[in-house]
Amino acid sequence: MADATRARKIADQIKVIVASTIERRLKDPRLGFVTVTDVRVTGDLQHASIFYTVFGDGQDLEATGKALESAKGFIRSEVGKGLTIRLTPSLEFIADAVPEAAAHLDGLLAKAAADDARIADLAKGAKPAGEEDPYKKADDEA
Repeated sequence: MADATRARKIADQIKVIVASTIERRLKDPRLGFVTVTDVRVTGDLQHASIFYTVFGDGQDLEATGKALESAKGFIRSEVGKGLTIRLTPSLEFIADAVPEAAAHLDGLLAKAAADDARIADLAKGAKPAGEEDPYKKADDEA
């Protein structure tokens, strides 16, 4: 087992190598505007999960996923050339779900802000249901 610091450094190296390989060496027309967001390496350095996002719609994401899967062997050989470890890890490409989750949260926050504004408008002219000061006071304070 490699220590966590070494695994993190190797993951960072893999991220740089994969991103530059996709940008400079792959000429697949199915490839969209890809960003490698994260790489996670197992403790034994045998497997690397590469997270990516694609600018565009679901069709672009699907086409890019197929292009990355077909170029997986080439990308792995480039990773093997760039790393200084004995065994090259196997690669797994995973579409990152963070952009969709962020868009969903943005929508929820916008809805909450609209509801807050609506409630603030309703509260502008509202009067209390009971007395102005609903708290009990001693007779000598009144």
